[in-house]
Amino acid sequence: MTLPLLVVTAVAAEAEAVRAGADPDHVVVEPVGVGPAAAAAGTARLLATGRYRAVISAGIAGGFPGRAPVGAVVLGIRSIAADLGAETADGFLPVEELGFGSSVLDADPGLLESLRAALPGAIAGDVLTLTTVTGTAATAERLSTRYPQAVAEAMEGYGVAVAAAGLPFAELRTVSNPIGPRDRAAWRLKEAFAALSTASAALWKACG
Repeated sequence: MTLPLLVVTAVAAEAEAVRAGADPDHVVVEPVGVGPAAAAAGTARLLATGRYRAVISAGIAGGFPGRAPVGAVVLGIRSIAADLGAETADGFLPVEELGFGSSVLDADPGLLESLRAALPGAIAGDVLTLTTVTGTAATAERLSTRYPQAVAEAMEGYGVAVAAAGLPFAELRTVSNPIGPRDRAAWRLKEAFAALSTASAALWKACG
């Protein structure tokens, strides 16, 4: 029997959007909590059963202006823990420069290639994982400059990638708002959830 694909989201609303489009016979969708720690712990608990073929971190995200517009589908080439490191007088130092491991985890190449083929309109690039959502133009500019290949930011991808521990992993996001000053009136949650449902219909096709 073919093992199912596991899709993890942060919250129930995202899980419901994925389930609305996914094949329930082949795709299992579970919310695991907000932030990289909750995402890693929840994903590890689910994967400990050994009954999944791959794992995808999915949900809505903020998009970098000029790179991923509101409503876009984004695929993470890399999931980056963008605030894992140290603050210095000269700026931010990622954990690599401190000698404490890596803040960057690559998506599985085969899984990513299949997702790109199944979702030809998706924008591929780095997806940043942050424990504090960006809320100012200054922070957005710093992140954009530090990570020129970043197309979106969310809060769970890196944690899910860590928990995958060698199982094929990828990150899929739909953009609900531009990254920058926090403006709830500019968020398009309904459209982002609808895009997530549409994109999730391609998941089993890509991973089957």
